[in-house]
Amino acid sequence: MKKIFLLSAALFVTANIFSQVEWKMAGNKISTPWSSKVDPVHTLPEYPRPQMERNNWMNLNGLWQYVVLPKSAEAIPVSFDGKILVPFAVESALSGVGKTVGKDSVLWYQRTLTLPAGYNKGNVLLQFGAVDWLCTVYVNGKLAGTHQGGYDPFSFDITGALNKKGTQTIAIRVWDPSDDGPQPRGKQVKNPNSIWYTPVTGIWQTVWLEPVPKTYISSTRQTPDIDKKTIGVSAHIENMLPGDQVVFSAWKGNNKIAEQIITDNKEAVLPINDPQLWSPSNPFLYDLKVTVLRKGKIADEIKSYFAMRKISMQPDANGIERMLLNNQFVFQYGPLDQGWWPDGLYTAPTDEALKFDIEKTKEMGFNMIRKHVKVEPARWYNYCDKIGMLIWQDMPSGDLGNHWENRPGIYGQATDKDRSAASEKIYRTEWNEIMQDLHNFPSIVVWVPFNEAWGQFKTKEIVEWTMQKDPSRLVNTASGGNFEDVGNIIDLHNYPEPLMPDPAIFGKTRVLVLGEFGGLGLPVQDHTWQQKNNWGYVSFKNNDELFKRYSELIDKIPHLIKKGLSAAVYTQTTDVEVETNGLMTYDRKVIKMPAEKLHALHQKLYDNALLKPAVNN
Repeated sequence: MKKIFLLSAALFVTANIFSQVEWKMAGNKISTPWSSKVDPVHTLPEYPRPQMERNNWMNLNGLWQYVVLPKSAEAIPVSFDGKILVPFAVESALSGVGKTVGKDSVLWYQRTLTLPAGYNKGNVLLQFGAVDWLCTVYVNGKLAGTHQGGYDPFSFDITGALNKKGTQTIAIRVWDPSDDGPQPRGKQVKNPNSIWYTPVTGIWQTVWLEPVPKTYISSTRQTPDIDKKTIGVSAHIENMLPGDQVVFSAWKGNNKIAEQIITDNKEAVLPINDPQLWSPSNPFLYDLKVTVLRKGKIADEIKSYFAMRKISMQPDANGIERMLLNNQFVFQYGPLDQGWWPDGLYTAPTDEALKFDIEKTKEMGFNMIRKHVKVEPARWYNYCDKIGMLIWQDMPSGDLGNHWENRPGIYGQATDKDRSAASEKIYRTEWNEIMQDLHNFPSIVVWVPFNEAWGQFKTKEIVEWTMQKDPSRLVNTASGGNFEDVGNIIDLHNYPEPLMPDPAIFGKTRVLVLGEFGGLGLPVQDHTWQQKNNWGYVSFKNNDELFKRYSELIDKIPHLIKKGLSAAVYTQTTDVEVETNGLMTYDRKVIKMPAEKLHALHQKLYDNALLKPAVNN
């Protein structure tokens, strides 16, 4: 056994040395502690879809060939510029490339592989976590499919394009116009400055192959109802035959607590007796199995999970609408979280890094995160479910250009942007996919379709559609943007002081929240994106000054809670590029204010009984 172990270790080291010759980080910017742990042979090796898990899969992360060509280049290239480390965007340091592509060029990828034994028994799916933005995929020279959208996962059934034996070749063409196009792109711009950051082009989440039977589970949907003590579960089954059965079973540890068999694609409703409710203080998760049976034998099976959790709104004793968690008022406080990395841009270097920001946020005493104009990999939301973090999920913005005005008593009153039919369709398609793909994560409690009037259009129609699509969550109409009489929440942005929407005007119909405030900056030498000209809403010279001012801001919030404030969002989790208003530096190597001091400071927002208003039952 010892000799075998040593041989395996030697092969692993040899493979690493070989890969290091082909790959190294690009550029000379700061990097996180995890960049040195990135292994081009085993890059982000964790299973990427924890809400629908299968045991058999093949990770395609690692070194691919790449070339940047003029946009007119439609044919699969025959030569390439070099190697790129997938799934890091081509502009990132960890890609090993560090090049900007832009609207006039396209990025091509290619790699070959040999399928493991047994992959020819059923169908083979080529799965993508996310590719920004327009992606065309070829397998062995045959068109496998095209996908448009930078933030939602997608897959192609490539069974018919596979060679019966030997190697398989995958080629991918990506075009991304960044801020020269109308598509959702968050804070990406071709000329980064202040709150706008480096473009992200191409593959930026895990790519993998998954063998499935001819009849297989392609998606599930779980919606809890704590008042009825049930979980509603449905599954979409591809190629289901007459007589097939779908078995839904709920588990608490090793104990099966409920089961229902369905013979079509209808919803099953499982009773969850004496439910253990999920919350930041008790993030309890139940396991779920979905099984397709054919003549009593398993045709396909996936593992998932769910939580018994409710988010709602209800007036307090003074008639002010409050945001409730599991029918109780819980003040929600968390940072604005951009989800950017100096070495990986949109992509955390390792799974450990992906989890780090959430863990530190929890240690600092926050119970909520606003995920700002970006969507994260599924594993990020899975960690929020496990750790106990409430998530407000923004729709990534795009097609900017309109503005809003502040008028007395009305926060953000203005007209909507007149977007083209094509731009509207792009937005609706991707927002629909994002909500659908993230529906099963219990940590997500609020949808935010618009931010600060950035591309905001047809507000009433979009918000009502969002509410109809997912009645199980609240909808924050426009965070800091144009106010219209629709949705569950009215959201004010104010820097640096904490303020709130006027309860006399809005409190009887909307939950009142402070969607952004703070922005206190502290550039830390040797931990900034650039040496000078860094930016923050307010800047301080040392940690003591920063903590003193932050404490003063927090001291003002209890009074606002008494008046009717239900939540607040502090800007922000980390520095990002030239922004230095993070609780941590961009490289995550310096925490600017001690987590234990922040945790103690934040308890006054949750613990004081005077701040918890009586709720009418």
